[in-house]
Amino acid sequence: MTGSTTAPFTADDYRARMERAARSAADAGLAGLLVAPGPDLVWLTGYSPTAITERLTLLVLAPGQDPVLVVPTLEAPDAARATGAPALTLRDWTDGKDPYAATAALLDSGGRFGISDNAWAMHLLGLQKTLPGTSYAALTDALPMLRAVKDAAELELLAAAGAAADATFEEIRKVPFGGRRESEVGADLADLLRRFGHSQVDFTIVASGPNGANPHHEVGDRVIERGDMVVLDFGGLKDGYGSDTSRTVHVGEPTDEERRVHDLVREAQEAGFRAVRPGVACQEVDRAARKVITDAGYGEYFIHRTGHGIGVTTHEPPYMIEGEEQPLVPGMCFSVEPGVYLPGRFGVRIEDIVTVTEDGGRRLNDTSREMVIVE
Repeated sequence: MTGSTTAPFTADDYRARMERAARSAADAGLAGLLVAPGPDLVWLTGYSPTAITERLTLLVLAPGQDPVLVVPTLEAPDAARATGAPALTLRDWTDGKDPYAATAALLDSGGRFGISDNAWAMHLLGLQKTLPGTSYAALTDALPMLRAVKDAAELELLAAAGAAADATFEEIRKVPFGGRRESEVGADLADLLRRFGHSQVDFTIVASGPNGANPHHEVGDRVIERGDMVVLDFGGLKDGYGSDTSRTVHVGEPTDEERRVHDLVREAQEAGFRAVRPGVACQEVDRAARKVITDAGYGEYFIHRTGHGIGVTTHEPPYMIEGEEQPLVPGMCFSVEPGVYLPGRFGVRIEDIVTVTEDGGRRLNDTSREMVIVE
């Protein structure tokens, strides 16, 4: 992620996020949060090191104290240029010094801290050795909703990313499929995402014929044939926020069964979308979509959750899955993507990103969910 991805936000935006994160930590019974380079650090500060190395970089957030970013001296100038830098204190350390001792001075020696999921094990173990009375919990477990509710600016960026993915689909449906390798169509998808403003392409799934029965097939060397169903699932980051959409197309005229299964998935996707409203548990979105498929006799072929959150990463909490009782809140954004996967034959998936509104849900993807015929 480059610095340009954070342009819409100001130091005050990042200050507010860090203050909210510290309050959330206190509410969760934590002594503070420790945030390593990655999406959480970008979201909280606007800072992303140009290279993530063995040198410790760690944001320390604790209730009642100013945010501190512990950073290697040689990277301090870059950190100081981050948009959120005016909202925090930089504490640099030089090679040959102990970064864990520098960090320990900022921590409650007996506290329990939330730590970002992608922190290196060597850094966590270094802190534990220096402060043996501390304990730690992964942020996904301790504060799963930290980034889940988006503000107006974030929603605007997610909508723009969704529109770019939609534009990509409208173009890809015009290209030849039959007689070309999945990898060639995948390259077209990646090129189109970049043409429409994506700085990062995270995935381009092109799963034709029997490969469509594998939800995460991505692309291979299989030559797409006339008569194939083709699952397309693609997305990435545009201006720092994610896109993710799926449509299933058919090369030439489909069979009656293929149409029936596609219509079933479309109905399930609509049912999942219509279940979205404030106060409803995440699992109810999964239940609504899954019921349509199960009632039609295909329940055993819907083999994944109905959705995942999206924001500065393309997969993040909340998750639309049985057992997730987190209530939906206006501003949450997530996918609704039921599918049916018939081993050795074909698969169908239809996916939109949806945001929770004050009285329901709003799709951030608007391309046709009807069967699309390609050449």
